[in-house]
Amino acid sequence: MWVDRLAREIGALGQAETATPERALDRMSAAAAREVPGCSAAIVVIWHDIAPGDDRSDESERVAGRHVVVDYGASHSDLATAFEYQYTTDEGPTVEAVREMRPVTVGDVLREERWPSYTSMAVQCGDRSSVTFPCKLEGEVVTFGVHAGRADAFDGDAVTPLMALLAEHAAVALHSAGRYTDVAREAAHMRRAMSVRAVIDQAKGIIMHARGCDADEAFAELRRVAQRNRMKVADVARSLVAEHAENSGR
Repeated sequence: MWVDRLAREIGALGQAETATPERALDRMSAAAAREVPGCSAAIVVIWHDIAPGDDRSDESERVAGRHVVVDYGASHSDLATAFEYQYTTDEGPTVEAVREMRPVTVGDVLREERWPSYTSMAVQCGDRSSVTFPCKLEGEVVTFGVHAGRADAFDGDAVTPLMALLAEHAAVALHSAGRYTDVAREAAHMRRAMSVRAVIDQAKGIIMHARGCDADEAFAELRRVAQRNRMKVADVARSLVAEHAENSGR
């Protein structure tokens, strides 16, 4: 059965001598996109719950009580763009799965009323239906999500328990790859991830001021540039903010 084969493949990723968490995340998402019936793209995300007084982040008070991304791997760039939009707006199936700590199934995003601001972005990125499962492990949370470009691609009742198995295997494999033993590296990833929302907001503000458009139109422009240059939205935003700062200093 495909789920047994995929579970073994995911488990093996954490045992390879050359395994790193980053490589494991990318390979897990690619394997899921390839093996899960109906799946056209997949994403695996590691989250950390920032609590008041967490001294691993200078911004712990500002983000207290919410989950922040430590790292993630997406099989396709469009799904990465959709996820970054979820993270910056705090709306969508992946962020709801980690916030509520329960599986989230989407039959057709066009029928969804839970995340009105995400609908347009999801359609643009080809994310019509999905199943996302969260799994806790040693103070972290791993979300494992399979996505499809067509509506009703997954049978939620049948797929959800299989996703639970895959999420558990992914969490154990990432642990074996050394994610939770390198505290300094984890903190660096957390600081980088928490800066994503701020830098994208800055970039949107620059575009809104220059073009007289709204926030959604500004984000759409960032996404267009990212797709054209095969970059992540956050990287495009950082470049724009840096260029704006340099020009302002002249």
